[in-house]
Amino acid sequence: MTQHSGTGPGATGVPGRYRLSGRLDGWLTRLGVTGRFARDCLLAVVVAVVTFVLLVMLFWVVLPTEEIEVGADRARLAILLCCGQALLLCLRRVHPGRCLALVVGVQLVINATMPSELTVQGGATLIAAYTVGTLLPVRTVVVAVGLATAADTVGAVAAAASGSPAPLRAVLGHLVSSALSYGGAAFVGGYVATHRRYLELLRVQAVEAVRAQQAKVSAAIGAERSRMARELHDVAAHHLSGMVVQASAVERLIDRDPAAAKDGVVWIRAQGKETLNNLRLVVGVLRGRPEADGAPGPGEGNVPVPGLAVLDDLVRTARELGSSVELTRQGQERELPPIADVALYRTVQECLSNARQHAPGAPVRIELRFAAREVALAVVNGPATRRPEPTGRTSSGVGLIGMRERAQLIGARFAAGPTPAGGWSVTVTLPTRDEARATSTRATTKGTEPT
Repeated sequence: MTQHSGTGPGATGVPGRYRLSGRLDGWLTRLGVTGRFARDCLLAVVVAVVTFVLLVMLFWVVLPTEEIEVGADRARLAILLCCGQALLLCLRRVHPGRCLALVVGVQLVINATMPSELTVQGGATLIAAYTVGTLLPVRTVVVAVGLATAADTVGAVAAAASGSPAPLRAVLGHLVSSALSYGGAAFVGGYVATHRRYLELLRVQAVEAVRAQQAKVSAAIGAERSRMARELHDVAAHHLSGMVVQASAVERLIDRDPAAAKDGVVWIRAQGKETLNNLRLVVGVLRGRPEADGAPGPGEGNVPVPGLAVLDDLVRTARELGSSVELTRQGQERELPPIADVALYRTVQECLSNARQHAPGAPVRIELRFAAREVALAVVNGPATRRPEPTGRTSSGVGLIGMRERAQLIGARFAAGPTPAGGWSVTVTLPTRDEARATSTRATTKGTEPT
């Protein structure tokens, strides 16, 4: 039972009674009751009022029916002492040990004023013992509870035996009663403090786990973007700089030496084709995953990058691996920009891999629609028909991020999320007009994140 705050600001986000505690804290703050001492004073007043009402009912309603005579003066004194004892709770969290000592001291006086056949114990004793158990270390709590029990027992026995010595049975009875009162309240306080620390630890761990996952995803995205920038620069910088220099030379020679200028244009065209081919290879290497179906491995950099033209081969490979895949095409197929062709192919490839990993046995439907002003790709899989096999790793979500970045790269709209049937859906819509592509690029950047 180490030092622990009685308030719970750190319990934010913890369910159950901490939400109730948070609402109570907000209500008290709006009333201007802030700080430990102010709130403990409010509690002390409430306990004093409740104590007054209960003791009035005890002395003037309950005891007369039991034919126990206390006397009006003695009853008023007991009520005054118990209410004063309750007001000492103002110190319960400022000085918990002193508060318990003062409360026990007042309890000794109360015991001395009551007749031997009647024991009156204020509720402040239980609250003070509870607070000690909540805030103080275990050894201090044990010592405090022991001293309070001994003092209360000695005082009660001495008051009861003022006329004649108290029997051993009465002494043991007072001892057990005091031990249960003080010890039980302190134990509950210690349990509450431990439970609060446990919930706070869970909250901190949850926050750290979320931060770690966000950092992991951010690092993966940053590493991917850095690799893309580096590879694209290495491939394109040499060719493009040479093309710029050659174009400047052609501009100077076009009037003086048309033949030389023509040769320069031929060279520029050849370099442009070579640059385009190299960029296609780089995109394939960057977005290729060795563990995905048909993805090029590290040593396959010279293999042509696949596109929608070989989509049937990808579907056939998935079927050979046990997946139920349906491919439908609509509209008049036409040639797409190379990077868009690769991006759509890789999206289908990633979706098939994800469906096989996370929803084994689920049917997959691929729809490729060529409209007048757009090309739409939709990959939908149903719910899993059997339990996924353990892979020894958890999904990082980077595959979904990669698909979204591919869509942004080609100016397409991207959406992904669960279906009403319990499956998963991925759609990519590529405008084929230049102005639509520019608009969709801006919209995709500001659009909602996929689920």
